[in-house]
Amino acid sequence: MLQIKNLHASVEDKEILKGINLEVKAGEIHAIMGPNGAGKSTLSSVIAGNEAFEVTEGDIILEGEELGELAPEERAHKGVFLSFQYPVEIPGVSVTNFMKTAINESRKAQGMEEMPASEMLKKIKEKAELLEIDRKFLSRSLNEGFSGGEKKRNEIFQMAMLEPKLAILDETDSGLDIDALRIVANGVNKLKSKDNAIIVITHYQRLLEYIVPDFVHVLHDGKIVKTGGKELALELEEKGYDWIKSSVEK
Repeated sequence: MLQIKNLHASVEDKEILKGINLEVKAGEIHAIMGPNGAGKSTLSSVIAGNEAFEVTEGDIILEGEELGELAPEERAHKGVFLSFQYPVEIPGVSVTNFMKTAINESRKAQGMEEMPASEMLKKIKEKAELLEIDRKFLSRSLNEGFSGGEKKRNEIFQMAMLEPKLAILDETDSGLDIDALRIVANGVNKLKSKDNAIIVITHYQRLLEYIVPDFVHVLHDGKIVKTGGKELALELEEKGYDWIKSSVEK
């Protein structure tokens, strides 16, 4: 599904990613953990095509296609989805209308006609029920006045509607209380399939109690320095990131 080979990336001439190698297969959930400043959010932004970052070396390959020269919207049309740590507010644009536009733009890019209104409404209803979303929520302006939990749930709703091949969830657990965390995590688990892959970026092990990863990778100083199963997250919780730092420096 996704192959990242020797990826180096900089912002304002400061190198942040220093040789990332990662392979994510269809049907897998990968968690990326690490301290602040390790490069976790940079990695998600670079995969999604954020033009603030300069890729100086390496390759990002999705289903055999190199993404390096593609703009963010082109990557989205290829099936890359990024759930933002801090979703933006768009006053005057309802959640429903935003999703209609996003889906039809994606279909247009693939040479398809717009989704019929009846089919769109049916899909919206199904996904809203799947994620325990009140229908009134869908008529509100996108993220305007939303709580942290509502913003994150809306991101997962967008993921459900767009059905991406690769979903990257950047600190989806940030600022969530335990109930919101459970609902968001349940939504992610329901959306996992043998045909998609999910990357979860987080500081904390608590999210991984709800979204169980196949692999956990520890990012330190721009490199993946340790990979393991879900037990690695528990070890990090117990020993902290200083343990990783000291083991790398030995």
